[in-house]
Amino acid sequence: MKRNLVRSLFIVLLGIAIGLFYILITKPADYPPNQPKTAVSIIISNGETGIEIATDLAKNGVIKSAKTFISDFNSHSRTRGISPGTHLIDSHIPTKTAVTQLLDQGRIENLIIVKEGSTLSDVIKELGSSKELLKRKIDLNSIKPLFANPHNYLEGSLYPANYSFAPKTSPDQAIRQMIDKARVSSAYATLAKGYKGFSSYQLLTIASLIQIEADPASASKVAQVIYNRLKIGMPLQLNSTVQYATGQRGKIALSKNATLTNSPYNTYKNLGLPPSPICNPAEFALKATLNPENGDWLYFITVEPGDTRFTKSFEEFQNWTTLFNKNLTKGLFK
Repeated sequence: MKRNLVRSLFIVLLGIAIGLFYILITKPADYPPNQPKTAVSIIISNGETGIEIATDLAKNGVIKSAKTFISDFNSHSRTRGISPGTHLIDSHIPTKTAVTQLLDQGRIENLIIVKEGSTLSDVIKELGSSKELLKRKIDLNSIKPLFANPHNYLEGSLYPANYSFAPKTSPDQAIRQMIDKARVSSAYATLAKGYKGFSSYQLLTIASLIQIEADPASASKVAQVIYNRLKIGMPLQLNSTVQYATGQRGKIALSKNATLTNSPYNTYKNLGLPPSPICNPAEFALKATLNPENGDWLYFITVEPGDTRFTKSFEEFQNWTTLFNKNLTKGLFK
């Protein structure tokens, strides 16, 4: 009886030991939460794998176990959103916290932001101020635009988003990545199918005009005004194109002298579309380009912030222009 009791106890203890051993080998150690230490800079390269990231994190004391990180990395599709670049990450943190911090754009050093409505020159200036990118002159002619055009213009081809690049990336490579992001975007891809006889590049140009001239609420109506004017051979007469040509972007009003500017972007003097987009359009502008609201409007004006009006009557438009000028004088557009 005693022998059987000892044997049973031995079997129980052996089972416990095996269980503990199994837990130890199948659940690697992890740092406890809420006890982070000094942050370290972690460089993520383009195309780096989860194993490579895990090894680097463990080596720098961010995580305790590369194996645990790999398990978390592979179990979440959001880890595909980890951007290349230099990330400032706390050390001695759980792997789940490490993943969260790697996905936090605010922890990326030298973040490059391509704003909606920005221009190519704006982006080049941003790239020039980065401490991570190579200081190298950009060869724009060597870069393929989003949509083919006679002069290889890149304006409008850069996808508005936040970017982080691996150290020593060249400005040319950075711009190509921005264009590639636009190329795989569903919103941009719809332009490739064409619309109402317009080419994809012409549609991109129209979208850029809508971006500057409209807000999301009025975008589809502004799109219809542009199509209506083009259809009857009426000049577009858009302030935004003249401001683009004269370096006055962002201003509310346009002087009479500015409308006399000798430029292919002066849509007061030239019929049809300008020779290129005038900015990088947001998705709302792209969607409005392909989904104009049905109407016979030929004129539109924002008489005060939040109040954009549309009409076919030039007389009514003139009355609204008078109201706009009064509100401008009152300072409503500040």
